[in-house]
Amino acid sequence: MLTPDELSAYLARIGYDGEVAPTRVALAQLHFLHPQAIPFENFDALAGREVRIELPAVFAKLVGSRRGGYCFEHNTLFHAVLEAFGFAVTPLGGRVLMGQAEDAEVARTHKLLRLTCEGEELIADVGFGGMTLSGPIRLAAGAPQKTPHEPYRLDRTGDDWWLRVEIAGEWRLLYRFTLQPVTAIDELVANHYVATHPASAFTFTLRAARILPHGRLTLLDRRLTEHRLGETSQQEEVEDDAALRAVLASRFGIALDDGQWQAALARIAAPRGP
Repeated sequence: MLTPDELSAYLARIGYDGEVAPTRVALAQLHFLHPQAIPFENFDALAGREVRIELPAVFAKLVGSRRGGYCFEHNTLFHAVLEAFGFAVTPLGGRVLMGQAEDAEVARTHKLLRLTCEGEELIADVGFGGMTLSGPIRLAAGAPQKTPHEPYRLDRTGDDWWLRVEIAGEWRLLYRFTLQPVTAIDELVANHYVATHPASAFTFTLRAARILPHGRLTLLDRRLTEHRLGETSQQEEVEDDAALRAVLASRFGIALDDGQWQAALARIAAPRGP
């Protein structure tokens, strides 16, 4: 649970100055502002450092140290904020399927949130990297749903829900999930895999992302891509280490200590196994 001072610090971090109440207006603003102000990034895992997902550690990192994080960190913090606003929230677990077959067997390594607002069941997710939702969506199957950015759609097969996004006229699968609540110990196990297992891309690939007011900004290793809604994406390769560190600071707001920076660079440059 966040203290009043911690909630105030978070709201200042994302630039929210609206009412603290469980309304759709407040929820939409929080969901839009959070992924613009707090970047998605995996530098702790990339540098071989522990990634703690207990609320005090997450708050200290994402708010106190003005860093970013990945799904377990973002949505743990957002969960606490939503509860401080008076929402009823349940953590869920997803299986990431971007670029994979729909029946691929993958672990449940993504955290998202289910909540109730003004009589409706909704899904919130501020921690899905380059395709993070910029607004909540209704827990309803079939119809496309508008967000401040791309349209999203939920499909349902039995107990499984499938989240898709429309990009350039094509519906692309992001992840599937069920409505079974996820316990804290299950999150700890999943986070340990994501942060430490050699097969986890977060241990050998630099990933950073931010939502822009009218687009998205992503970094994959040294490839910087800016997506503008309705326009052609712009890509560039950041070749120089100093330039890469400057891009992280200026475009993503990510400042790293020298030890972490050198450890991360070593992981990026290291050869990968089969």
